[in-house]
Amino acid sequence: MEKILKVEKLEKYYGSRSSLTKALDDLSFEVEKGEFVAIMGASGSGKTTLLNVISTIDRVTSGHVFVDNLDITKLKGNQLNKFRREALGFIFQDFNLLDTLTAYENIALALSIQNINVKQIDEKINKIAESLDIKTVLNKYPYQMSGGQKQKVAAARAIITNPKLILADEPTGSLDSKSSRMLLERLEFLNKSLLATILMVTHDAFASSYASRVIFIKDGKIFKELHKGNTTRKEFFDKIIDVVTLLGGDLNDAL
Repeated sequence: MEKILKVEKLEKYYGSRSSLTKALDDLSFEVEKGEFVAIMGASGSGKTTLLNVISTIDRVTSGHVFVDNLDITKLKGNQLNKFRREALGFIFQDFNLLDTLTAYENIALALSIQNINVKQIDEKINKIAESLDIKTVLNKYPYQMSGGQKQKVAAARAIITNPKLILADEPTGSLDSKSSRMLLERLEFLNKSLLATILMVTHDAFASSYASRVIFIKDGKIFKELHKGNTTRKEFFDKIIDVVTLLGGDLNDAL
């Protein structure tokens, strides 16, 4: 299988020499093309730092991150901007939609930056809107949409450029249970039908049960991995809960 993401011996320190915090501790793993991987861990485990490093928001102290065989820890300036624009898609907890643009315009923005012509933009947006069931809100502004609709528009914006990797940061964190389930089903659809590669950071065991693999992080290291395989989502959820219990965290934080 083709490897889209390779994280190699990552270390990340914060603070001064007299008071250092090790957020990532010799952490390594790989994600294959078409995988849906969830990263779980308690607050302070290093999962957010990991996402920030992979998304190039933060830089590593040592180690390497390869996306499609490109060492992104060495990118700077225009090369880094090009990588972010063309290789990554982002789904944030707070949507990050522009209030002055319609749903259509928010989705189109990513394509406009790549100088794609208007006809192609229209075709791509209508296709993805149909897949995510948001055609009825394309002409609405964010304030006119529900939380679930806004999150699906954000998902459309993330997938529209066919990025190498979609990074989802607590994508269900601001949604009610019904909207959460709808979004997760759509992410699962994008993963299975469009072979989108998704890396999702979450504290939610229910959200993680939609992934094909879950990586648990504790104290900046990989604590355990679970593969869904042929198990049902309910069976996988139960296994995730078992590991959360082993981690010793507050179980309520994972539900």
